[in-house]
This record gives sequence, C-alpha cells and structure tokens, in this order.
Amino acid sequence: MEIRIDDLSGSEINGLLQEHLNNMHEISPPESVHALDLSALKSPDVTLWGVWIEGELAGCGALKKIGPSHGEIKSMRTSQNHLRKGVAANLLAHILQESRRRQYTRLSLETGTEPEFQPAHRLYERFGFEACAPFGDYNEDPNSVFYTRVLQQFSPA
Repeated sequence: MEIRIDDLSGSEINGLLQEHLNNMHEISPPESVHALDLSALKSPDVTLWGVWIEGELAGCGALKKIGPSHGEIKSMRTSQNHLRKGVAANLLAHILQESRRRQYTRLSLETGTEPEFQPAHRLYERFGFEACAPFGDYNEDPNSVFYTRVLQQFSPA
C-alpha cells in the first residue's frame, strides 16, 4: 500500500472523487452534503492523498487547514474494489501523522448520520475521535455528526 500526494490531474482520482460526490448526494439531502468538489480540493489549504495498491487507486483522503493549529479531514473514500483491506485506517493514520508534523493541535471532521456512515463512525472512534459541536463554518445539522481529536505533538527522532 502506497500513500502519496495527488495533484488531482489523473482520471482515476477524478473518477473516485466523482463517485464520492455522487454517493454523498444519493445518501444525504443537498443542504447536508459538505463534500468538496474538485476545484475546492485544489485550494492551497488542502492536501489530498491517494492510496495505491499494486498500481490501482484504492482510496483517497484530504487534509484541509482551517486554522493555525486546526485541520479538517475531507474526502475520505475507499474504492469499492478495496473495501475492508485497511485502506481507510492506513490513510487516517497517515493524516494524523501529517497533522502532528504540521503542529496541529486539533483534527476535526464532519460525516453523515445515515446508516451508510456507520463504518466511518466506528473508524473515527477507534482512532480516538469524539463527537463534538459543529466547528469552523458548520452549523447544527440533523444529518451531520461532528468529530474532533486533540493531537499530541509529534517529536521527530
């Protein structure tokens, strides 16, 4: 499994991100879809990684800077062909490490409340995220769950 920064120019990542957006709009009401489109993911305050297994895109996830010491996880998605292979867990561990390297003290995210999001809830909770109030520009939304985690500072060896 290889995790690398993606410049969003490839057809594989564009297809996976479009699948992600389409799926979010199928599951959640339009006003509750907070997934970033391609142009928003190209913002300088967002870094997106692709996860590759044997030359095939297995998943993606992004880290958005929302404050001097606060990051937000965006666009976490595992390809249907790579579910239950540890893609999301490995990527989440990578994003946590990068957040510490950037000296963020908090990492937060928004996800849905529908049953399809339960695996994501379990993943985030397993990694120490706790439910919280809306953060950043978010408002209370019955279709959203907000999570946050305080980060211990990374000490390079």
